[in-house]
Amino acid sequence: MDIISYSELRKQSKVFAREVIRKVLNRNNGNVSKTASIMGITRNTVRRARDGSLEDESRRPKKSPNKTYTFLENLIVKEASNTGFRYRRLSGYLNRKYSLNISEDTIKAILKRNSVEKKKKRAYNGKNRSLYDYENLLPFYEFQLDTKHILDKNALPESVYKHISKYGLPLYEWNMIDIATRARFTAYSYELNATYGYAFIVFCMLWLRAHNVRNKIRIRMDNGMEFCGGSAKKLSQWNDDLSRLNVELYTIPPGAKHLMGVIENSHRFDDEYFFIIHTERCFNTKSFLYKAQKWQDTWNFAKPNFGKGMDGLTPTQKLKKFHSLINEYVLLFPTILMENLFKYAYFILQSIMLKSGGQYVYTKCLLPLLSCQYDNVPFAKNRNVLC
Repeated sequence: MDIISYSELRKQSKVFAREVIRKVLNRNNGNVSKTASIMGITRNTVRRARDGSLEDESRRPKKSPNKTYTFLENLIVKEASNTGFRYRRLSGYLNRKYSLNISEDTIKAILKRNSVEKKKKRAYNGKNRSLYDYENLLPFYEFQLDTKHILDKNALPESVYKHISKYGLPLYEWNMIDIATRARFTAYSYELNATYGYAFIVFCMLWLRAHNVRNKIRIRMDNGMEFCGGSAKKLSQWNDDLSRLNVELYTIPPGAKHLMGVIENSHRFDDEYFFIIHTERCFNTKSFLYKAQKWQDTWNFAKPNFGKGMDGLTPTQKLKKFHSLINEYVLLFPTILMENLFKYAYFILQSIMLKSGGQYVYTKCLLPLLSCQYDNVPFAKNRNVLC
C-alpha cells in the first residue's frame, strides 16, 4: 500500500491536508509530537493546522518600509494600461514624463502584482516571427521606405487638421528608416508623386555614400503610386538606375502591410510626440520644418528605442556599438522640403535621375531657401542646411 506524504496531499488540496492532520491529532488525543512523527512533518506545522484556519494565511509582511508608495503604484498601473508599455519602456517613459527614476525590476514587480497583462500580437499559427535577423544585421544595410499623409483624418485631433489647412503646412511626410540602428531620414512635400519618391531615394543614398557608407543597401517599400505603383517594369527600371549607387529596391506583396511594421510604428510616434504637440505652434512652412528638424534630431540622438535588437539605445548609441567606420554625422540628415530640393538642387539630381520622360517642372513656391540650425546637437552648432 502506497503512503501519500503530506507534501503530496498539499499539492492536491491544502484544506484537505490540514483536515487530515486534525483527524490524526484527534486520534492521538492531541499529542502533537506523535502526530508530527506519524505525518512526517514538524510540530509547528501540526500546531498551525490545529490553531489556524484550513486556508493558507497571507505571507505578506506586516511592515514594508521599502514598499513603493500607493499613489506611485497606481500611477504606474494607469500609465501601463494607457500606453501598453512593459517595464523597460515604461521606466524610460516615466522618467521623461514625470522625472521619476523607478527601476525596471520595481515596475516589473508592480505590473505582476496588479495583473497588468502584456498585449501580444502573434501570427495566425501562434508564433511571433521577426521581420529581420536583428542579431546579425549591419548598420545601413536594410531600410524601410514609406510616406505618411498628414491629413489622413484618423490619427490627429480635428484642430490640428484645421491648423494645417489654414496655414498651408506640408501635407506629406517621406520617411526612410534604417533597421539596424532605427536612424530616420525625413522630408516633407505638398505633392505626392513618383518623381519625388525617386528623388528622395537618390538624395538619401547620396547622403549615405558621402558619409562613408560603402556596403550594398536594400530598401523595402510598399506598392504606393509615389514609388513603383506595383509595376514590375518600373521597379526594374529604378533598380537599373540605382545600381550605380549599389542600391536594390524591393516591394512587399499586396496587403502585407505588417512587413512594414518598423516604419509604421515610427509614424505612430510622429503623431504622438510631434504632430499633436508642435503642429499648432507652427504658422508657416519655415517654422514647421524647423520643428521637424528638431524632432528628427531628437529621434536620432536622444530618444531611446525599445524595438527588437535595440535594448533601449538611441540610434547614435546603437551605431557606436557596431564600431564601424561610419561617423555619427550621418545622422544629421537635413529635413528638406521636396519642392525646394528640386528648386535648388535639380541640376545635382539630374545627373542620376531617370532619363526617360520629359523634364520635371517643380511646383512654383514662394518659400525662400531656409536655414535650420542644429542647436540641440553639440557637434553641429551653427551648421546651415537646405530645408
